[in-house]
Amino acid sequence: MKIAYHADSKGYYGEFGGSFVPEMLYPNVEELQKNYLKIMHETSFKKEFHSLLKDYVGRPSPLYFAKRLSKKYQTKIYLKREDLNHTGAHKINNTIGQILMAKRLGKKRIIAETGAGQHGVATATVCALIGMDCTVYMGEIDIARQAPNVARMKMLGAKVVPALSGSKTLKDATNEAIRAWINNPVDTYYIIGSVVGFHPYPDMVARFQSVISEEMKWQLKEHEGTENPNYIIACVGGGSNASGAFYHYLDNKNVKLVAVEAAGKGVDTGQSAATSILGKEGVIHGSKTLLMQTNDGQIIEPYSISAGLDYPGIGPQHAHLFKTGRAEFLNATDDEAMQAGLELCKLEGIIPAIETSHALAVLSKIKFSKEDIVVVNLSGRGDKDLNTYIDYFNLK
Repeated sequence: MKIAYHADSKGYYGEFGGSFVPEMLYPNVEELQKNYLKIMHETSFKKEFHSLLKDYVGRPSPLYFAKRLSKKYQTKIYLKREDLNHTGAHKINNTIGQILMAKRLGKKRIIAETGAGQHGVATATVCALIGMDCTVYMGEIDIARQAPNVARMKMLGAKVVPALSGSKTLKDATNEAIRAWINNPVDTYYIIGSVVGFHPYPDMVARFQSVISEEMKWQLKEHEGTENPNYIIACVGGGSNASGAFYHYLDNKNVKLVAVEAAGKGVDTGQSAATSILGKEGVIHGSKTLLMQTNDGQIIEPYSISAGLDYPGIGPQHAHLFKTGRAEFLNATDDEAMQAGLELCKLEGIIPAIETSHALAVLSKIKFSKEDIVVVNLSGRGDKDLNTYIDYFNLK
């Protein structure tokens, strides 16, 4: 029997996904479920979306052959340069799509959650572009460690609201955003930043991010004479950059998909975000997935040096890819990620986001052949993480 890797009509990937929605939000979510595919397939929507990706975001993002990195790991390594997008990460692909969706649904104000701040900046950016009111919820701890992104959001006209509950990170920011949506269900649109949450968000976000693997196919054809790499490697918190990088290759078993989670201080230390290993099936933010929880179902607080990977669950599609074995899930500790990030700086002159550094960290853990074509999705640039790099490597 052929396994399906994309969402079915109810938003399920195998046994994961679905739509567990508070009653107050049901009309909003149902409106989105009924209309999102129809709107995305409209000629005028596609034209506006692709025009903005080209002229505003700066796509296509280059597929760069990393010569010195390839030499070190004795294989052919390409970097998909999502760090070169406007706002510095892959997040803008999705926020452009969703702001156009909100506009077509007649919404007047936007709310969003953010961890590392990149999705918050990307949301604030498109709200400024379209002229919509924007409120971003962000954990108090993340506000402190991602100060440059907080300043960017404010400069772009967004209101940044701290989440003061729980671990004061991404999970809690998401809780606050959902609460705010319940209080303003009619005129407000919630732009979710990853492939998490209730249907149709995981599928919709993956579709907007699929431009990554769409470009990868023709770029590899130009570079290597084949559309198919041997490996695609991407970091996973919620998992939107990985969903985009994997999207057009899900049914091609010759392409190995490698998802890299944040092991934090170590998988067995109690300070980790390696959900696939530590997680159990449960419901978080409206979908059934794998999440880190106690025996009585209380969420275990995740930890990572990277603000974008410390989410206690993973997107339901990734849970399905893990359970079916379609993707291999590896992990990298804080230390491994930081060293891999510095290595890219010194070998290729590229400072990556610490999230991306986790993906780079597994290059030393996989046995490649010389002829393998390896694509690492370089999901974001490291400007936002400079203070963390400075403190870690004592660069003052």
